[in-house]
Formats: sequence, structure tokens, C-alpha cells
Amino acid sequence: MISISVKCPRCGKSLVSANKKLDNAPALEVNLTYAGKHAPLYLSSLYGSYMVETGLNVPLGKVAGFRCPHCKADLKIPRKCEACGAQMVAFDLKEGGQVQFCSKRGCKKHLLEFQNPDNEVQAFYKSYLKAMK
Repeated sequence: MISISVKCPRCGKSLVSANKKLDNAPALEVNLTYAGKHAPLYLSSLYGSYMVETGLNVPLGKVAGFRCPHCKADLKIPRKCEACGAQMVAFDLKEGGQVQFCSKRGCKKHLLEFQNPDNEVQAFYKSYLKAMK
């Protein structure tokens, strides 16, 4: 698995945590909201890992809110999950494109979209090969 660097699609600030690690890599940090409560949510930066850590209990099958810790922008996008129909959440990749995942707890749908497929897929592939060594 490779570690991805992401930023808020609204303010452009990094969502990579300076202090928290998951899967032995810097974690991604956003604000999680559910049932009127808020807490930090740490997600593994390793693409394909489902490791998360938060103090907020979101029951399986329930949709949560995701906000930028810097500008407080809602990170959900209009795109619906192809697996369950919930809204997707998007982070911009530092090198261009987006990583998206479903906002419903337990749904494992996620994807990468590249703006410039030739350059970004090649960079992703090189990172993958480097991680496999």
C-alpha cells in the first residue's frame, strides 16, 4: 500500500496530521460529525487501508458528516456511492486528482480520480513500486 497526501478541496490546506500515525504512516485528519456531536477522525493515509480512529461512535450503516479541520467546509460531494447510494466524501490529492470514499459507516466503496491520467497514474505507480521494495 502507498501513503497518499491529500488537501482540502475548498481551502487547499493539508489534511495530513503532523502528530498522529496509523499503519506506521502519517494519518489524515478531518472533523467527524454525527447526531449533533463532533470529534476528530483520523484515517490511514495508506490507500486501501480501512483503519480509522475517533472518539465518536457512528453506528454501522449510518451516514456521518466530514469537515475540514481548517476551514470547516463540508467535504461531501454531490456524487452518490455506487454501492449504497450515500453521498461520497472527497479529498484533493496533493499531486492532482481526488480520492473519494463513501460517507456511510461500513461501506467500503472508494476510488481515485486523476485530472491528468498520464502523469498522475505514472506517479502513483512509481509510489506503489517504491512501497513494495
